[in-house]
Amino acid sequence: MKNCIANIPEVREMVEKAKLKGIETPHTRFPNQFPKCPYGLKGVYCILCANGPCRITEKTPYGVCGATADVIVARNLCRAVAAGTSCYVHCAENAARALLSAGKGEGSYEIRNEKKLKFLAKKLGFDANKDAKQLAVEVAEFVLDDMYKPRWEKSELVPKLCPEKRLEVFKKLDILPGGAKGEIVDALTKTSTNLNSNPMDLLVHCLRLGLHAGFTGLLMTCWLNDILFGSPKITVVENGFSSVKPNNVNIMITGHQHALIQPLCEVAMEEDLIKMAKEAGADEIKIIGATCNGQDMETRIAHLPESFVGYIANNFTTEPLVATGLIDAVVSEFNCTFHGLKFVAEKTKTKLICIDDVAYVEGAEFIEWKPEDAKEKAREIIKKAIEAFKERKGMQKDYYDEKVKSVVGVGEESLVEFLGGSVKPLIELIASGKIKGVVGVVGCSNLASGGHDNIIVTLTKELIKRDILVLAGGCVNSPLKHAGLFDPASAELAGENLKEVCKSLGIPPVLNFGACLSIARIEQVAVAIAEELGVDIPDLPVAASAPQWLEEQALADATYAVDMGFTVHVSPVPFVTGSELVTKVLTEAVEGLTGGKLIPEPNPYKAADLLEKTIMEKRKKLGI
Repeated sequence: MKNCIANIPEVREMVEKAKLKGIETPHTRFPNQFPKCPYGLKGVYCILCANGPCRITEKTPYGVCGATADVIVARNLCRAVAAGTSCYVHCAENAARALLSAGKGEGSYEIRNEKKLKFLAKKLGFDANKDAKQLAVEVAEFVLDDMYKPRWEKSELVPKLCPEKRLEVFKKLDILPGGAKGEIVDALTKTSTNLNSNPMDLLVHCLRLGLHAGFTGLLMTCWLNDILFGSPKITVVENGFSSVKPNNVNIMITGHQHALIQPLCEVAMEEDLIKMAKEAGADEIKIIGATCNGQDMETRIAHLPESFVGYIANNFTTEPLVATGLIDAVVSEFNCTFHGLKFVAEKTKTKLICIDDVAYVEGAEFIEWKPEDAKEKAREIIKKAIEAFKERKGMQKDYYDEKVKSVVGVGEESLVEFLGGSVKPLIELIASGKIKGVVGVVGCSNLASGGHDNIIVTLTKELIKRDILVLAGGCVNSPLKHAGLFDPASAELAGENLKEVCKSLGIPPVLNFGACLSIARIEQVAVAIAEELGVDIPDLPVAASAPQWLEEQALADATYAVDMGFTVHVSPVPFVTGSELVTKVLTEAVEGLTGGKLIPEPNPYKAADLLEKTIMEKRKKLGI
């Protein structure tokens, strides 16, 4: 069990103290799942019909229906990518609903970034000179209508957002998708019992889904949130576990949907609720950022009220944090909301509240979010958190005094602004060799790859030692933050050339782009560099790594990255090795189609070697 606990001292201590209280966390449940099923690890299992479960071996090369290992593995992968894409599209859908209500003036939302609204409207083909509210309605309706197109009607959104050179590739491959919901539903249909048994068609469907995951899901959610709440702004923060104070009403948020949580931060500053909290014995009402929602909000912390303390915990840190007894309520609206919170909350008197039924955790109270009454629901939630504070006020609490300095709010716009209005300075640093290349370290954390968060930190430190700039997004940011890698002082850990660059600019060698949704922002930086150079993304000395991927969304992210032409390191090895065909397509053949591919490698040092090799090969081809 020792190996699955994070090297972050405070998290290790939280887990150990939870054990002493008789509280389980994922770290204590993980060892009980061994030995792992060898068929599951290879992806050669099937439970689609009553004849199953079927598994493929040398003695049984076919399922009862005749499905081969190639079919079963491709089918399982396609279903997972469809589910991951569906998750991101759901986030964009609710963000669009919030923008629609702002345009109609019917809810709790307003347009705070007209410049971004006009930028997006122009990109989508609208007259950007119209009234902002009318424009908001048109943009929101366009996004929603495009999502709901059937598969036989091509998406208009995706090609409007594609870089020109990538669009040519997608047209040539005939993978431009129909409507997002149609592609997802048809993927589920294809992968049902005794339907599609063509593994190559299933893999091509994954590529179409990946485009919706990236453009309709990731990018649209980021940009719609920018319009509603302001674009990321580079800011220096000092926070950490010390921000979760015993005398505050602490409300932890879990999920990915900023639009659903923003009203909570605003309402927490209302005088009558603050008075109510003080009458209950609390000092203040604070919103504790956890998982991707906390990160997305921290990128915009310059625009947020003081009620939001910042991003504190990633997915596997949420249960240990609740076990401290410091959290009064957990508000869930999307995934990374672990089901084990129910068992922790029962012992700590923490109130569980769900505001989107896709994240309806057992034991939670459902208070449905709707754009038109979001603030009213937020007030109801805060009142329940204050009542929970009264219950836990005298209970044992474990306070941690950890505080770290971090540069946050890096995005495709704020980075260019910092560079003086162009990506040319970054290109010059790469061309000169001061920066060898760029790697996006992104995605989740898990317990399976060398322990909670450990591979993430090890790989990132290894990359910056090699003068490779790291752009980070997703749950990876929690360990990187607590390890001090977003502090400009961490430049001392970088190679001599990158250290010199960081010190001259006053930046850390790892740039915090925020939530996993901001994978799209990192991709936009690559697009800007490619367009400035007049080349395509696969030509650039850039790569990506999901060093501790966890969820189906991560598989959708990886598919999008492969679509866009990135070499993507993944760990652990995805559940596809039972099919030689699927493994070869993902790690070799697809590169001849999109320019991207997967490189599975669980060892962080070997992974760093492979990523550096990829970057050096790209540099050589560019003649730099």
